[in-house]
Amino acid sequence: MRHRLKGRKLNRTSAHRKAMFKNLAASLIKYEQITTTVPKAKDLRPIVEKMITTAKKGSLHARRQLVSKLPRDANIGKLFNELPERYKNRAGGYVRILKKGMRFGDSAPMAVIELVDRNVEEKKQDIPKKSQTEEVKNNKNTESVPKK
Repeated sequence: MRHRLKGRKLNRTSAHRKAMFKNLAASLIKYEQITTTVPKAKDLRPIVEKMITTAKKGSLHARRQLVSKLPRDANIGKLFNELPERYKNRAGGYVRILKKGMRFGDSAPMAVIELVDRNVEEKKQDIPKKSQTEEVKNNKNTESVPKK
């Protein structure tokens, strides 16, 4: 029987699970939308919602608690500056899970987990933008090719 046991093992050791959820939480805070499997998304939701609720307190103790629960490269400034302002009138329910379908390789059920009222531009922040010179070179190369 599974009485009073919360969470899933996900075929991982406890240290691996802890590190995985730290990284998933940091990615969700950074990009505000990530794609993962449904069981991972369901286990990640309460973790992130508790982090946002703690960040809304804004105290030094709350900051130190969150630093201990996130990896070193996590965006803690965003967690304390941007998100509490966005969710100041919301008592909970900061995260939404949308089912996406099955993964092609192993038919695992996939889900998109995102922050409610998310900023759409945050998802694109690590995509490199082409410089103006590369675009000009590409246009010149295509124009000089003779058409058959």
